[in-house]
Amino acid sequence: MPRTVFFLNGPNANLYGLDKNGTYGSESFASIETGCQAHATELGLALEFRQSNHEGVLVDWIQEARLRADALIINAAGLSYSSVPILDALLAFDGPIIEAHMSNIWKRESFRHHSYVSKAATGVIAGLGARGYRLALTAVAQMLEEAEEVKSQAS
Repeated sequence: MPRTVFFLNGPNANLYGLDKNGTYGSESFASIETGCQAHATELGLALEFRQSNHEGVLVDWIQEARLRADALIINAAGLSYSSVPILDALLAFDGPIIEAHMSNIWKRESFRHHSYVSKAATGVIAGLGARGYRLALTAVAQMLEEAEEVKSQAS
């Protein structure tokens, strides 16, 4: 049975690629999703790739992940810097959490230098564009494999 990963994307991620010279590059959100789905399949993962512009929907999906996912990757976008409800939901998730950002948030405006999501994250990948999304999938696959090895050695 494949391990399930939820990859949640926050506000405006659906606009990736619309501004070819913009901060987020030229690859469309649909293309990024297709690439992530293909990479997840290569890694033996079942991937739920979702996007919402609404904080409460993201909180609902994080809570759903508690019951259905083995790992979580999240780009909460602008909500990374403001959402205590997303942080609280993430803190209740028992599994690896990778925070992923297309841009290098530490090279941008100072308000982006503090992420509430980071407090719950196992690790952070930022500034590598869509490549970072695929790296996040690789990282959680490895974390899940390591956890399974530890579990089987303990048995």
